[in-house]
Amino acid sequence: MPSGRTHDRITLWSLPLVLLLAFGLTLSLWLTGLVGGGFLFGGFMFGPDLDVRSLQSRRWGWLSWIWVPYRGSLKHRSRFSHGPVVGTLVRVLYLSLWVGLLALIGIEIINALGPNPITWTEILQGLGKSFKNYWREWLALLPG
Repeated sequence: MPSGRTHDRITLWSLPLVLLLAFGLTLSLWLTGLVGGGFLFGGFMFGPDLDVRSLQSRRWGWLSWIWVPYRGSLKHRSRFSHGPVVGTLVRVLYLSLWVGLLALIGIEIINALGPNPITWTEILQGLGKSFKNYWREWLALLPG
């Protein structure tokens, strides 16, 4: 199995192909940039070695603590951590749980301190508008 640095090299060497494919499909420099940025972020920050102390886990800096439960619950190089599709999906879902939890805490803090509380309806409507108005951008980030 390749090391973290090899994973990084694979990401960098694959980037031109990803950019060419993205531009060929979208014919948009903006959407191609989003695909490329998402690809680089995913390649560098969501590498399969997040299941051990690694270069990828250190890149998270002071947020690296969120990967400790992930590291403790998955066996190194299992298909759930190293599978190209399943492993990536597991890592993205795991991070989504943390983002959701931290968003809930943040919203509750804002509501406790602020004079105008934010309702869940407003939040969901805002997300819906974002997905509706920027669906191309969201769709470009997904494969990236």
